[in-house]
Amino acid sequence: MLILNRADLHAMRAHAELSYPEECCGVLLGQSIAGRRAVSCSVRCKNASAEQLPRRYAIDPRELIGIQGEARTRQLDIVGFYHSHPDHPAQWSQTDLDEAHWLGCSYVIIQVEAGRATETNSFSLAGCSEDGKYFASEEIAIQETSSSAAISANPQ
Repeated sequence: MLILNRADLHAMRAHAELSYPEECCGVLLGQSIAGRRAVSCSVRCKNASAEQLPRRYAIDPRELIGIQGEARTRQLDIVGFYHSHPDHPAQWSQTDLDEAHWLGCSYVIIQVEAGRATETNSFSLAGCSEDGKYFASEEIAIQETSSSAAISANPQ
């Protein structure tokens, strides 16, 4: 289960709309306890994909390392990632699975139709190894509490 506060869900969906017609991407920080990932804040990332920008996303490893370091100082972990699917369902693709490497993390996908975020789904990356990994549908529980301060704020 992924536990999100309404403010972070709104921020992620706004990021997806702002980035349309390209994919957006970001990181979810929080704590993972007994298979439940509670998000404390979402962090926008720059889409660093070098190929097919409207249909691919990539987070620069240097940006990810910086986010991870700042998260540690706040005693948080990376518990997931998010990205958008412009004019495509909020379902994972084979490319999404191939490029997902953080076992035990949530992968949130936001469908954006004609510039408007419509559906948001989450999938947990399960399995014991890179060869045996798979996505499992995951419930999103929304809390009304406000988000903690963002670690970084990229315009896209």
